[in-house]
Amino acid sequence: MHVASLLHTKMFQIRIGGVPATLDALFPGWNELDRFGLVIDEPLGGVGATHLLQCAMMAYYDAKPARRASRAVYPEIYAFHVGQSHGAHAPYDFWPARREVILRTDDHREVLDAINDRGITRLAVPDRPLREVIHRPKEVEAALDRIASAFVYRAAGRLEGGEVEIAGTDKRTEFNPTQALRPVAEIVNIRRAPGAVSSSGIPIKEADDDYARWIVACDAEITSGDRQRALEIRQSLRSPEGLTTETYRRVEVAEALKRLASAGLCRRADAAE
Repeated sequence: MHVASLLHTKMFQIRIGGVPATLDALFPGWNELDRFGLVIDEPLGGVGATHLLQCAMMAYYDAKPARRASRAVYPEIYAFHVGQSHGAHAPYDFWPARREVILRTDDHREVLDAINDRGITRLAVPDRPLREVIHRPKEVEAALDRIASAFVYRAAGRLEGGEVEIAGTDKRTEFNPTQALRPVAEIVNIRRAPGAVSSSGIPIKEADDDYARWIVACDAEITSGDRQRALEIRQSLRSPEGLTTETYRRVEVAEALKRLASAGLCRRADAAE
């Protein structure tokens, strides 16, 4: 749970519609029960939503500061991999492993069921075509009743026409994507001794054998070329100072669900070639 001590709200500069904005403007009414969900449908695609995800984690800790220290809990963030694993995003603190939900289906009904099961209240979906679909009875109504904010993102990190801009102002904001994009062998080989704890005395996931096994298992479903492409994209976004600015678009929840229904299209298209 390194994020609790690594990152702070002041490390992010938010602009909405070209105007400086606050974390509360990004996530209006965020409270201590909010949960952030990130839908991923291409290799290491969640890296493109790095700053939105990290801001959600800051909102989670800011809502109840004791979570950073005395309570020492992982943020309530959930990744939903559509069709297969798209590479472990656990380095961002999607941990324990149950917070990365591997949906071995492209069925939009199963994806929404999983989102509703986790009680997601803030949702980010990949930029996919709008599609009119029919979900299971009352699942859409449940999502519309509960989800307070929805965003569209691109795995490349920048969305054309995105009115939400989030910039990292401290190099530590690039720690998580750097870790997620490292070759898995490096992550596993530099693991700390079993039972290792952080400087605050809190056990760390990197010392957990289950963490190493999870990273390896998730990596088996993407290629080294996938990882290299994702790394090159991230590097292309970084300024000479090593900082990154990403853009997103806020959308109505109903629109997010229609785009969610097309999640996995890029994977299916690749498989057809």
